[in-house]
Amino acid sequence: MTIPFVVLKFGGTSVSRRERWDTIGCLVQQRREEGLRVLVVVSALSDVTNRLQASSEGAESPSDVLPALKKRHVDFANELGLDVDAVLGERFAELDRLAADPRVVARDLGWCAEWQAQGELLSSTLGVAYLNSQGVDIGWTDARDWLRPLDAPNLSEWSRRLSARCRLDADDDWRQRFAAQGEALLTQGFIVGDGEGGTCLLGRGGSDTSASSFGARLKADRVEIWTDVAGMFSANPRRVPEARLLVGLDYDEAQEIATTGAKVLHPRCIAPCREAGVALHIRDTGHPDMPGTVIGGSQTAVPGVKSTIPGVKAISTRRDIVLVSMESVRMWQQVGFLADVFEQFKRHGLSVDLIGSSETNVTVSLDPSENLVSSNVLEALCADLGKVCRVKVIAPCSAVTLVGHGIRSRLHRLTDVLAEFGRERVHLISQSSNDLNLTFVVDQDLAEEMLPRLHDLLIQAGAMPVRESGVFGPSWRALNLPPDAVETPWWRERQSALLARAGEATPQYVYSTDCVESRCDAMQSLGAVDRRFFAIKANPHPELLRRIYAAGIGLECVSAGELRHVFDSIENIDPSRVLFTPSFAPRDEYVEAFERGVWTTVDSATPLRSWPELFRSRTIWLRVDPGFGRGHHEKVRTGGHDAKFGLPVSQLDDFLTAAREVNARVFGIHAHLGSGIVDPGHWREVYAQLVSIAERVGTVVAINIGGGLAVPADPAQPRFDMDALGRELAVVKAACPDYALWMEPGRYLVADAGVLLLRVTQVVDKEGLLRIGVDGGMNTLLRPALYGAWHEIVNLSRLDDTDCDNFDVVGPICETGDVLGRRRLLPRATAEGDVLLVATAGAYGAVMASNYNRRGLPAESLL
Repeated sequence: MTIPFVVLKFGGTSVSRRERWDTIGCLVQQRREEGLRVLVVVSALSDVTNRLQASSEGAESPSDVLPALKKRHVDFANELGLDVDAVLGERFAELDRLAADPRVVARDLGWCAEWQAQGELLSSTLGVAYLNSQGVDIGWTDARDWLRPLDAPNLSEWSRRLSARCRLDADDDWRQRFAAQGEALLTQGFIVGDGEGGTCLLGRGGSDTSASSFGARLKADRVEIWTDVAGMFSANPRRVPEARLLVGLDYDEAQEIATTGAKVLHPRCIAPCREAGVALHIRDTGHPDMPGTVIGGSQTAVPGVKSTIPGVKAISTRRDIVLVSMESVRMWQQVGFLADVFEQFKRHGLSVDLIGSSETNVTVSLDPSENLVSSNVLEALCADLGKVCRVKVIAPCSAVTLVGHGIRSRLHRLTDVLAEFGRERVHLISQSSNDLNLTFVVDQDLAEEMLPRLHDLLIQAGAMPVRESGVFGPSWRALNLPPDAVETPWWRERQSALLARAGEATPQYVYSTDCVESRCDAMQSLGAVDRRFFAIKANPHPELLRRIYAAGIGLECVSAGELRHVFDSIENIDPSRVLFTPSFAPRDEYVEAFERGVWTTVDSATPLRSWPELFRSRTIWLRVDPGFGRGHHEKVRTGGHDAKFGLPVSQLDDFLTAAREVNARVFGIHAHLGSGIVDPGHWREVYAQLVSIAERVGTVVAINIGGGLAVPADPAQPRFDMDALGRELAVVKAACPDYALWMEPGRYLVADAGVLLLRVTQVVDKEGLLRIGVDGGMNTLLRPALYGAWHEIVNLSRLDDTDCDNFDVVGPICETGDVLGRRRLLPRATAEGDVLLVATAGAYGAVMASNYNRRGLPAESLL
């Protein structure tokens, strides 16, 4: 057989609609045009297997299921324009026979397998008939004639019949006989034959395993798993919209991700392809042009992907975990104790997944995908184990698993993740011996709640290398947003004007006033917000301050110097539109703030007790710390025990006592917990906590929920969802209308408006590592060195050049940390004198620049 096969597998949602079958037909034709033979493997129509399984387990009788089951397929046959009797007559007769089979009464496992197999037999029969009617020449074949179950030791009868594994051995004669059936074939997933005319099932999700088993036995060119998502993601994208597509993975990581909870691929389907060296492709039937995920050891199909780079590639969860905790002082140094314990699991046909041990305790989890865990089985197991140790069953639980090569080498980056688990009850921690996963078992309902936060923390801490390995593609949100949801950067349309500015001076920050005014309009659209203040530390350029102030937004200052700056920059400024929020400021700065008549904030009782006459009879704001911080980096999280900001709630009574002693009135409660926060629900949570504090104070009129709105650094990512924030704030404002609602954004208003222009000084190849040197580094833009911040970098002189390579972009400062970006795709032709543009640099850019190494400060200008 010289022409290789390609195996295409389609799941339930992909075979339940006519337009999806049209897509299948097009894909078959395309693969034939590529010179490949085609085997299509299909699942049952969506929800059909659920009904068949439920009736086989006694939830309802097969005869009661029959009318609805037949109607479902009759309706779909009519939708496909097929002759129902001609196509489905024999299949319906088989259904009738099985429903009346005397084995139904005992729920015989052989009958259960045959009954549940009918879904795939029906869908494959419909599919072949429809494709042939549309001019696609494809034949039907019964998977039970070609695939056999593996007779592994220690399997229960349930596993042998209803959760079997496939034999992978096949010779050239088998392949030739299979190929002789035709150039294009369609068969069933999920089912195999026992060699004696009986049926076995591969377990739920077994169609993936069928496809990979066929691919392995046929030595296929590749196996394509077509489903309703674009591929594997760094987390469940339906729970974490910012989860990133995993473009390329090796077999080991993909196996771990699938085994630990990813639903897109059945865990058993990877091993056959790995053993045969066949690549697995995961594709989206609804978007067949998307590249998806490629799984294969060589990764030759995904140029530039280095999947073995250390780091977390995905975080996954599994529900319905059962823990069995066994404790006995007798196990310490007792030879054979564990052997005796695990013999009991073997006797009851239970597969152990995770293991944690101490000198007197062993706790294991039962793999929900491999076990039929019933209360009777558990009771019998516990009774036998109880003879040698104390037994405790902990259920239901969920497992949260971090997956990726070199997990142990990334432990130093998991501090915040570990702290998140530290707030919850963790029953078991397990780290794999192959250094591919780290698992935490928690109460059932906690895992899904924690998932978005943990995913965010992994990226922020650099434990998930989203921009280093080439493994990570666009986010789920970006892939599914309408085209206008991702904003085209303004600077792409101003290339000529920016190059002209660069000719005047570099390094130079250039700001778009149109972009600033657009962001001001977005902030003003939040109807629930009564007052807004711009945190001028982000960018105090006088002209930008004037435009922001003219847009109706006040100004927030953190020092006396900033106060003087805004009063000097804006003529006749209204002091009531200025908020002073210092941190550990000296006495004279408070004096100046009160003299200017601006809103003034304190965050401890110390100033009131140290300078009582200064605060006597004053109206003040109180900044509190709810006990946690959030943001894109630990150094921008301004809440929690380790942050210097805010009064702990535990010290509120002491503060109020100090305020009463000087007759100071607390007008407002304020909290700002960090920068770069993606979840609009964060501010609802902050508001709810501040309301409870305000009620304790009794004099509060306004509540300031801070800022920190995320600004996506990657242009392919969607901008912050202001509409969602508006809805969240409307809910909390309606619930607590007595308080005025204030906010104080900083980066959101100016970050996108600014770019940094730099001139290329050198291009150097150091033993294969390419570097582009520029005339401004950490002295000009500190954020990458200080926060690990990522900024898009492009060659403005060669904006349309697509012949690129990976470069590190470095500055002229004598520090190892003087790196503006690593592994950036930039034109190979980049040369001395070219202008590089660093995007999203309008916040915390020029304002943090220095003369370090006696380098000059950058210029600033406006467009």
